[in-house]
Amino acid sequence: MATHVSIIPLGCNHLTMFIDVQQKVLFWMLCGWEENFTGYVVDYGTWPEQKRAYYTLRDIRSTISRAAPGAGLEGQIYAGLDILTAEKLAATYRRDDGAEMRIDRCLIDANWGQSTDVVYQFCRQSQYAGLLLPSHGRYVGASSIPFSEYRRKRGDRVGLHWRIPNTVGKRQVRHALIDTNYWKTFVHARLSVAMGDPGCLSLFGRDDKTHRLLADHLTAEYRVKSQAQGRTVDEWKLRATRPDNHWLDCLVGCAVAASIQGVSLPGVESRSVQSRPRMKLSDMQQRRF
Repeated sequence: MATHVSIIPLGCNHLTMFIDVQQKVLFWMLCGWEENFTGYVVDYGTWPEQKRAYYTLRDIRSTISRAAPGAGLEGQIYAGLDILTAEKLAATYRRDDGAEMRIDRCLIDANWGQSTDVVYQFCRQSQYAGLLLPSHGRYVGASSIPFSEYRRKRGDRVGLHWRIPNTVGKRQVRHALIDTNYWKTFVHARLSVAMGDPGCLSLFGRDDKTHRLLADHLTAEYRVKSQAQGRTVDEWKLRATRPDNHWLDCLVGCAVAASIQGVSLPGVESRSVQSRPRMKLSDMQQRRF
């Protein structure tokens, strides 16, 4: 399935993309954002395209292996990422007022162990390396250590329930860590805001049948409020009847990418917190007197 809209709404200043890596196929989504987190699902689909209105990951026919014959799994994923990003990140999108826009930031899911190394390799070697960021979703439950309590190291970038650690080790590529429970609650809250109000999230078009498959992905999980150690947290669980949640992951990734680019919800601190300036010993001594 391919879904396209050519015009970006007037208030959008940011375009973000997320790619969810599966063995058979790449799920992707493109969103536009106003500065106050009013959002628009601009486009979404799979690579390769399925050319069907409704399908599940289990019965997908057009697969990565068909699109890159002769390559092993990692080679197939690399080829798919290369083709998909070349198509989307090179494109120019036109806003209602005629302004031309490009995608600001693209996150790529690197959680699946079999694809982690190739995602990092691709993000390092791609001609779009400056826009790409591998991402890892983290399940932060009520009994987990919240992101706000992690000890920040020099060079780390920290935002609203996400952080980009300073890179050390073999991969040498910066990556994003995401509190997925928080952000699933966040995007569902955006979807429940009345159309036209600040902070709402809307889909393109007027025919709800167009988005039936997307709706199934977005409602594939349900929340359970859990309490532990004085904290109350929404913990999201996958419904047994709807195993595919990949565009929900994509929507979360697009929203986090927007937060990384500086988009913020009024009343919620979401801009990244930079490391505090280093203080000299002499300055501290002067403050004592």
